[in-house]
Amino acid sequence: MKLLITGGGTGGHVNPGLAIAKYAQSRRNDVEIRFAGTSTGIESKLVPREGYKLYTVDVRGLKRSMSPSAVLYNIATLQKSLTATSKAKKILREYQPDVVVGCGGYASYPMVHAAQQLHIPTVLLEVNAFPGVVTKSCAKKADRVLISFENTRELLENRPNIRLTGAPVRGEIIFADRAKARKKMKLADNEKLVVSFWGSLGALYMNRHMAGFIELESQHDSFRHIHATGTAAYKWLPESIKEKGVDLDKHPNIELREYIYDMADVMAAADLVICRAGAATLGELCVLGKPSIIVPSPYVAENHQEKNARALEQKGACKVITEPECTPEKLYNAVTELLSDDEKLAEMGRCAKTMAIVDSSEKIYQYILEAARK
Repeated sequence: MKLLITGGGTGGHVNPGLAIAKYAQSRRNDVEIRFAGTSTGIESKLVPREGYKLYTVDVRGLKRSMSPSAVLYNIATLQKSLTATSKAKKILREYQPDVVVGCGGYASYPMVHAAQQLHIPTVLLEVNAFPGVVTKSCAKKADRVLISFENTRELLENRPNIRLTGAPVRGEIIFADRAKARKKMKLADNEKLVVSFWGSLGALYMNRHMAGFIELESQHDSFRHIHATGTAAYKWLPESIKEKGVDLDKHPNIELREYIYDMADVMAAADLVICRAGAATLGELCVLGKPSIIVPSPYVAENHQEKNARALEQKGACKVITEPECTPEKLYNAVTELLSDDEKLAEMGRCAKTMAIVDSSEKIYQYILEAARK
C-alpha cells in the first residue's frame, strides 16, 4: 500500500502526519510512505529527519484582509496554487498512491485538491476543534474526514463522511518512559524540569515575555528549564535575554533550543509544561499525564485554542492564562507555585491522563485502509 501524507507550515500539521506514518508502518510491512509540503515550512526539517521522502510544492496562505496590497498578494497566491496543483498532479501520477492523507495547513491543499481531481481516495485529518480552510474546502469530496472534537462535526455540516477519531499521538510519546528520559538527561531525583514552547514557529509576543521570565528565574536557579524558541525568535531572543543582564553561560540550568527534536524524552522527563493549546500538543500532554500551564493563541479561528484549553482546565489537568493577562511575573509565579506543590502536580497529571485517547492512531489507520480498498 502506498500512502502520500501532506500537511505543513507548523508542527501541529506535520507531527500528526508523522504519527500516522509510523503507526501504519508498525501495522504492516508493505506500506510505502512519502510526504508532500513546502520547502520553507517546518516539514522541510522534520520529515527528512525521520527518513521520509518529501515532495515540495510552492504554495502559501491567503491574507485575511481586503486592503489593496492584500488583494494583490492573494491574487498572486491563487496563481501559485494553480501551478502547485499542476505539479501535484504530476507527482501523483508518478507515485500513484492508494490514498492521500491531508493533515491540514495551506501546504496540504495542492496535493489533496489534485488527488480529488484525479479520483484518488483522500482522507482528511482535522485535529483542531475549528476546521481549517483546507478541511472546509476539501471535505465534501473526501472519502473520510477524521475529527478530534465532536463539535467539529456540526461546523462541517454533519456530512456522512465524518468520523470521530481523536488526534494521533506519536508512538514514541505513548511509550516514553519518565525514569529513562530523566536518566538520559542527567536529571537528579529532586530536580524539577520545566519545558516551554509556543509551537514550531514560535510566538513573538510570548517569546518577548520569555525574556522577562528567564530574567526572573535566573535570580534563583531553582529549576531546570528547556525553552524552544521557534525559528524566528532563535535569532533574537538570546540577545534580548542578554540585554536584561542575564549571561546564559552562567546559568546552565536554562537551555534555549530552536526546536525540541527529542520531544518524547523531554516531555516525559518534565515536571511541568508551558505551551499553546494546539490539539496535537494537548493530546500528547494527556497521554503522558503531564500538568501544564497553557497560554492559548488568540490568533486562531473562532478562538479554538482557548476552547481546547478550557476543556482540560475543567477537568483539573491544567492552568489557563490568557495571552492578554499573561506577564512574565504572572507566568513565573504560576510556575513556582505549582513546582512547590508536588501533590497538586500529581493530581493535575492524573486528570490529564483520564482525557487521553490512546487508540486514535488505530482508528485513523483503519479508515485509511477502508479508503484504500475503494
